[in-house]
Amino acid sequence: MIAPLRLCARRSAVASAAPVSMRALSGSAVRLSSAGSCNYKNIIVSDVADGKVRLITLNRPKALNALNSELFHELNDATDKADNDPAVGAIVLTGSDKAFAAGADIKEMKDKQYGEAYKNNFLGHWTKISSIRKPIIAAVSGYALGGGCELAMMCDIILAAPNANFGQPEINLGVIPGAGGSQRLTKAIGKSLAMEIILTGRNVTAEEAVAHGLASRIVKEGSVVDEAVKVGATIAKKGQIAVQAGKEAVNASYELSLNEGLRFERRLFQGLFATKDQKEGMSAFAEKRKALFTNE
Repeated sequence: MIAPLRLCARRSAVASAAPVSMRALSGSAVRLSSAGSCNYKNIIVSDVADGKVRLITLNRPKALNALNSELFHELNDATDKADNDPAVGAIVLTGSDKAFAAGADIKEMKDKQYGEAYKNNFLGHWTKISSIRKPIIAAVSGYALGGGCELAMMCDIILAAPNANFGQPEINLGVIPGAGGSQRLTKAIGKSLAMEIILTGRNVTAEEAVAHGLASRIVKEGSVVDEAVKVGATIAKKGQIAVQAGKEAVNASYELSLNEGLRFERRLFQGLFATKDQKEGMSAFAEKRKALFTNE
């Protein structure tokens, strides 16, 4: 049983309805984040792990968390606030037990014309969270299809519940992925399987996703959200500068050749010797004590 949520009046009804992820946080104190949560209509933002982890729950239960532009504006705002909050060390993104996000809101896009979509860069802001510096962990239960699969792949770590189901079924609608699916999926699982998934529209199970490197692991016991928060809390105990550098180095490997990547990694590694956290971490190791990082 979790501690009572500190909700503002206008959000209490919504919070009681959908976020099974918030109710699943057994033994964790959960409080609504002060970072503008009361202005969000499609997400719920809360702080867990003593405020070190920002939990963002997609909250469109009647639409299986279908993604639309309004939701992404809110998500971009919430992740940006978390990125700039010095108390937050990691972000967890989740949906409901039934659907992480079952796809894009087709009603929003079915009548769009090419000129409008191209001129206004439709879906351009959907990928903004990939520029967030702090690590984002996706806790995926149920459907993560189309835009939902693309959103999960924009995160840094994907933890899957046993019922997680991934796919890019846009081909069934006469289009292809438009928010990174063809690119990130291919880099994650290779050309052949990505081609099969994108051209046939078939879904893959959690087991298949883990086997091919799309997800990190399956959380078979307990809540996938609980586990994601634990991972986030572990990361939040590290020095934030080193964590940011580690994320930057891994992501650079997608863009750089091996020699360029090794050079980039080495420069980041060498640069960390200018930080107080490096001095503290290595001194603590030598003195056989726990390091007390100050994120400096």
